[in-house]
Amino acid sequence: MTGLNQTVLTTGILAGIAAALLVLGANAQPSFASVLYASSALPVLVAGLGWGNRTAIIAIITAAIIGALLVSPMFALAMTIFTLVPAGWLSHLANLARPASEIGGPDDLVAWYPISDILLHLCGLVTVAVIILGAVIGYGPELTDRMVDAMVESFQQQNSAMVPDAAALAQTKSMIVLMLPLIQGGIWVTLLFTAFYVAVRIVSRSGRALRPREDMPSALRMNRNAMFVFLAGILLTFLGGVPAMIGATICGTFGAGFLLSGFASLHLRTKGKDWRFPALVLVYLSSVMLLPLLAVFVIGLTDTRRTIALTPARNTDTPNT
Repeated sequence: MTGLNQTVLTTGILAGIAAALLVLGANAQPSFASVLYASSALPVLVAGLGWGNRTAIIAIITAAIIGALLVSPMFALAMTIFTLVPAGWLSHLANLARPASEIGGPDDLVAWYPISDILLHLCGLVTVAVIILGAVIGYGPELTDRMVDAMVESFQQQNSAMVPDAAALAQTKSMIVLMLPLIQGGIWVTLLFTAFYVAVRIVSRSGRALRPREDMPSALRMNRNAMFVFLAGILLTFLGGVPAMIGATICGTFGAGFLLSGFASLHLRTKGKDWRFPALVLVYLSSVMLLPLLAVFVIGLTDTRRTIALTPARNTDTPNT
């Protein structure tokens, strides 16, 4: 038991140091900031998926302490809310299992927490994180208006003949205030789930996985309840003010979940086809445009389900007890 505790402690500390260094690297390299910042979730995910909750908690605390000491407590808080806690929670959910007999399955199998519910939790966590960040920095029309005015002034310095239309400028300002949280939330859900997927592959290959690896194209779908949350987000955007910004955030995060589900559905539908590779390449390249991206979103929206993985029971203690 002492050796196990030492392994858990050491692994958690090392994972926390790695996560903190990745976040500090994001500050030093603005061009790769998003990727490096999202990658800081990877060590925590690997620690949690391979060694359990205690290791993930130690990693989160270690990274937060390093961030507070080297930068500031506010920096550590933002890092914890945006990356570390979601990573730890995802690893916790992924390791949850119960006897399949409790849900009407065979007695000799174990039912694992569904990937669809893990993605649902991720969308909710990122939504809350973006809202908290917006409240802390005072996000709103005043902030975005200053940003738009600064961009217009920069363009005018480059081309003095350019005179922006007042109506178009006002429309741009009203659109930007909703687009920023929508895009930020969507990108963050995508990056964190990518980190989760990479962590699952790493831990599975290392033989440390507590949860057997699933076929992601089959398992990755959004929970049906997410449709109602997404609809509520759309309705909130029509109310204006703070509710509209919250609604835009919900549309961005949960919309990203449906997009991921849509891509997974396309991977499953093209499996075994000779034209699969060029078709998927074409889909990913064309997704930089709005209409193809909307088509993938609709596929994810219409293909919602809750798939539960069943595996043979192992004679080991539950890691998250």
